Amino acid sequence: MSLVNIISAIGNNSSIYPLIVRDCGIEVPTKIAMTYNQNKEDKKIAWLGARERFIDEYAVSAVWLGGIPLIDKLSGRLIKKVKNIGLNSDVNLKLISDEEKYYKKLKSGKKIGEIYQGFEYNIKKFRNIPEAQQAVEDMIKVKNNKKLFEGLMNTKFLASIAIPIALMGFVIPKFVFASSARKKQKYLQEHPEANFANLTFGGKDFDQFIRGREKMTNFQGALTSVLTNFTTVQKMAVTDGGYAVGRIVTARNKNEAADLAFKMSGMMFLNFVAPHWIEKAFNKITDVNLDPKMFVNKRFLASVKYKHLALPKSNSAKDIIDFIDEKPKALFTQLAAKSGKIKLLENGIRDPRAYVDVAELVKFKENIEKFVKQSGKDVKKFAQKSLKLRSFTILANIGLSSFLLAYCLPKAQFLFREWFTGSKLEPGLIDNPQNIADEEVSEV
Repeated sequence: MSLVNIISAIGNNSSIYPLIVRDCGIEVPTKIAMTYNQNKEDKKIAWLGARERFIDEYAVSAVWLGGIPLIDKLSGRLIKKVKNIGLNSDVNLKLISDEEKYYKKLKSGKKIGEIYQGFEYNIKKFRNIPEAQQAVEDMIKVKNNKKLFEGLMNTKFLASIAIPIALMGFVIPKFVFASSARKKQKYLQEHPEANFANLTFGGKDFDQFIRGREKMTNFQGALTSVLTNFTTVQKMAVTDGGYAVGRIVTARNKNEAADLAFKMSGMMFLNFVAPHWIEKAFNKITDVNLDPKMFVNKRFLASVKYKHLALPKSNSAKDIIDFIDEKPKALFTQLAAKSGKIKLLENGIRDPRAYVDVAELVKFKENIEKFVKQSGKDVKKFAQKSLKLRSFTILANIGLSSFLLAYCLPKAQFLFREWFTGSKLEPGLIDNPQNIADEEVSEV
């Protein structure tokens, strides 16, 4: 993979790649080091805290980054086998819901434009196209088993959310706590003179702690056609919310619960909101919005230079979708597919099972038009300049968001912890931080 492809991948804030870089490569190692440093006043707690953070963070990262795609893939295979019908989870339920909303408005007498994509609409449009026959058959199967398919897709969504939440929010912390308890017990056996009076689980031994959490609330929620079509990153955001609740519920004492609540709310904001804000700010400053790969695409640059780049004639849904369907080999269509804005079948025909976000395609078209207008006579030189600017903003976004996540958030968390608990030490590894603070003051 070339450097441009790597920058392109980590610059897509709708994919998991920026999260992998920030989470595994920067945030977690930094947090482990900072956890040890924060607790260095007591070497025993510092070591246990750093160890907990290492096991916890990387176990959660494995589930968070890999669990949802894996469950989605396995669920899709299982759905195909249900009653031997061969239902395909690639069929997007939004096509059904949007089409139903359209005809409901039409029947009510509202003046609305024509529909250019929808479930029945796509079946009729692609029915006589040989290359799209399998996709149309998948849609017909869903049409004939609509309730069953909706139920299966709801279950698929629930599994991809509930299983990671259960693992990250409940199973992993219990495992980590049990591991720390075993390390503590082993250390006491080897060093009977050691003072571990403060290394408890909220005043309870670990077995008592676990029994006190047996009646935990299960993850529940209404499932709709919108939810079942969440992207992987959107599911990760929802999962993070459930993960935060799980961690707060399984906290070893109220101080740790408050500490975790502060940390998790900051993590969710900095992972899923801040990068998009930073990207928008950088794009506004540099006025460069296209994927870096496009600036080294020889066919694209030649098309711009010699003025033979074909684009939809307007921003209307009709013109956008008709262009894609009538010109599947056109550069605009191919670039839109490579950037994930549309889905094409292996033979190049647009996948009728997939929903087309026209607003995203309009934005993509406008950014291309802006590049064409600004490039002037020396397209190659302008493309090189644009590549440098775009690469800089992507790397700066990763660097800034990682700095906020890996350094600023822990620092803010430590300040909050000291203010709230009266101690710098890990609240989950000590019994009563306030008592420790009082003892330190009295000794002085």
